[in-house]
Amino acid sequence: MRDNPVHVIGAGLAGSEAAWQLARAGVPVVLHEMRPVRATDAHKTDQFAELVCSNSLRSDDAETNAVGLLHEEMRRAGSLILAAADAHKLPAGGALAVDRDLFAARVTERLKAEPLVTVEREEVAGLPPEDWQNVIVATGPLTSPALAEAIRNLSGEDALAFFDAIAPIVHRDSIDMEKAWFQSRYDKVGPGGGTADYINCALEKPEYLAFVAALLAGEKGDFKEWEKNTPYFEGCLPIEVMAERGPNTLRFGPMKPVGLTNPRRDRPPYAVVQLRQDNALGTLFNIVGFQTKLKYAEQVRIFRMIPGLENAEFARLGGLHRNTFINSPKLLDAELRLKAMSRLRFAGQVTGVEGYVESAAIGLIAGRFAAAQALGLTAEAPPATTALGALLSHITGGADASSFQPMNVNFGLFPPAPITSVGKRAKAERKPAMVARARADLAGWLARDQLLPVRAAG
Repeated sequence: MRDNPVHVIGAGLAGSEAAWQLARAGVPVVLHEMRPVRATDAHKTDQFAELVCSNSLRSDDAETNAVGLLHEEMRRAGSLILAAADAHKLPAGGALAVDRDLFAARVTERLKAEPLVTVEREEVAGLPPEDWQNVIVATGPLTSPALAEAIRNLSGEDALAFFDAIAPIVHRDSIDMEKAWFQSRYDKVGPGGGTADYINCALEKPEYLAFVAALLAGEKGDFKEWEKNTPYFEGCLPIEVMAERGPNTLRFGPMKPVGLTNPRRDRPPYAVVQLRQDNALGTLFNIVGFQTKLKYAEQVRIFRMIPGLENAEFARLGGLHRNTFINSPKLLDAELRLKAMSRLRFAGQVTGVEGYVESAAIGLIAGRFAAAQALGLTAEAPPATTALGALLSHITGGADASSFQPMNVNFGLFPPAPITSVGKRAKAERKPAMVARARADLAGWLARDQLLPVRAAG
């Protein structure tokens, strides 16, 4: 089998997870990563699974949140990405946030130390060689132009594209804590047991309106010619684009004041900016939901209008990168293989899932499919009633190919759960019923698993 390994192209979240799943099943894999031989517009290091936007894997609440349920399922399926996240998690209320450097280092170290994984630092330009008969393309939103063009020519389908925007990061010691305060929304207890995982900066109405006006008037970055008609993903809109939708849009979005109490005022805040810890030392905090395309000088000027951030020093400013994905419902089969060339299997954001966890989840599934193929076994997809299965089903046929857009995991992707109640009671019972069913069906799927792990999770 070592003479015919599975080739995984791209060592991001999906590719790293796919390679790990293959190795766990005893299948040799060659992991191809073009960094640092060829850089990208968003990555800063050559580490595997580098997080280029937020450091949050979003909610870790498996009882009421679909992404939290996805976390749980991936842990139970032996995910390297979730194991690394759990090892380097940071205070973030109910969210699973990580120290991005330590997280990426752990994923990189585990894969480099794995005897069944061979790492090749090279760009795979164009289609993979014909003798690579079992390939996972996990090149992510920044797929190299040569490979993207080859896929486009092979499929006869234009790749869709949208922008992902990056939020700025602030040095903790430059935040004025005489104005800001620590508190999680609704004092929710986080994984570490704390109820004050976020730094909050309150704005009164005049301050908020002035801030919105500055966002609207601020000078934005210019797009390259090939980017000008690229749409934004609704779940990751730049803050100034949200502001264009109306003066109160931000107050009902990333600047919502609900669940927070300013200890220095006897009335509720009009709007609030939250910052979340970004590294284990607690020296860096990112501004939650403040992805932006403003020019750097404008970001510094405008964000220093926020009370508590008047003297903010920025470790990183916001930016944009183009994200490319294929029309998966039209182009892929039920096992994530390209219909036009079945030796190519796709995983991660390039398949049209949105989010770190979703990308890694599709990598996990693709790795298991590829392992089954390599071992001559019949692959069984996770049940559509699970978070893993619901996400897979959506991109491989559940979504309308004519209007396919990137999608986060959500309970709307799950088949309805049988509930006899009606009205408000039915609404209250719906998610718990879906979660209970997902857990039971995942347990059954794992019990039937023919890919007995030969490696423990990271």
